[in-house]
Amino acid sequence: MHRIDLPERPGWRDHAQDVGFTFADMHGEPYWDETSAYAFSLDQIENDLEDPATSLHAMCREAVAHIVTSEELMERLAIPEAYRDLVADSWQRDDPEIYGRFDFAYDGQGPAKLLEYNADTPTSLYESAAFQWQWLEDQLAAGVLPQGADQFNGVHEALVARFAAVFEARSDLHFTAVAGNPEDYGTVEAMGWAAREAGLGAHYCDLDKIGLSDDGQFLDDENRRIAVLFKLYPWEDLLRDDYARHIAGSGCLFLEPAWKALLSNKGLLPVLWQMFEGHPNLLPAFFEQDIADAMSGRGAVAPDAAEAFERVRAQLAAGHVRKPILSREGASVTIFKSGEIVEQAKNTDYAEHPRIIQAYAPLPRFDSFRPVIGAWIVGRECAGIGIREDRSRITQDLSRFKPHYITA
Repeated sequence: MHRIDLPERPGWRDHAQDVGFTFADMHGEPYWDETSAYAFSLDQIENDLEDPATSLHAMCREAVAHIVTSEELMERLAIPEAYRDLVADSWQRDDPEIYGRFDFAYDGQGPAKLLEYNADTPTSLYESAAFQWQWLEDQLAAGVLPQGADQFNGVHEALVARFAAVFEARSDLHFTAVAGNPEDYGTVEAMGWAAREAGLGAHYCDLDKIGLSDDGQFLDDENRRIAVLFKLYPWEDLLRDDYARHIAGSGCLFLEPAWKALLSNKGLLPVLWQMFEGHPNLLPAFFEQDIADAMSGRGAVAPDAAEAFERVRAQLAAGHVRKPILSREGASVTIFKSGEIVEQAKNTDYAEHPRIIQAYAPLPRFDSFRPVIGAWIVGRECAGIGIREDRSRITQDLSRFKPHYITA
């Protein structure tokens, strides 16, 4: 794994505008950055990223099957009591999933370490699936990349196949996101593009324009019934929205399904560690309250949890990360080393939520930048990667997207 300086494509910004990639620059800073790219070997891609991501997703599904049977875990993951049956029922019905993105710390040596799972509303889909593939083709044609170079990127094709497998031809799907957010719209349009290619109808409606019929069905801005809705709106917000009480009786299939609320929650991480302690791709993780109880000798922490904490106490003391169970774009995350804060997110929007403690896996440094590998899951298999990098130890909303290639 190397970070290689490369010349930019002439006129790529004009091309980005032409294809609707309007957020390639955001707030006066580059978001898409092709002045360099990350190079991987095929072995690194297949053995250190692709296969582990697919296995981790299977483990996450096992975790969901465990969580939905536990009122205690539903409580700890802050699933509102009124909607726990909604979440559990969506799992029992096997409501279909479409996509998700694991975030890994990986330095080219392995094993990759799971930082979190963006399983509900992951963005950076368009730039991962489409724009970086166009970059590869253009740079190969220009002789910038060596002949035979490839990219781990079957995301779009996998999405098309997934939609075709889940829905009958010519089924009508609706897609929604908060109005006025180009990045969110780019993700939704990438999904709609895949659905159309799969032979499905794909209709977009701004989130705030979705209405409710007299008989409790969701309607789009043209008063058409919404039978299937892909919503780029997180379940943790939706389950606290006034419209949540209408979901169960609406007859609407939601994508991602309600059970994904359990995977996009950082409370998943201590559950995974409890179920698969010592797995090479997992970092030790615990609910913060359990650690406080174990260290004080008070509270109702289970003996096995206390023993698991003792086995990694020294590792956590050397470095750990404190994360709210509900948080996005690095908000309210704090990194500690030897008891001292070494970095803290400026965005504190999620500070009121319960927290977990996860062992610290430092991101590798390449020319003062720290990359995070995003491994895309489509259906139940890993289909590609995207990379975000930042000078900060905490990847944030404006961290740059970097293309990658596989050396021949």
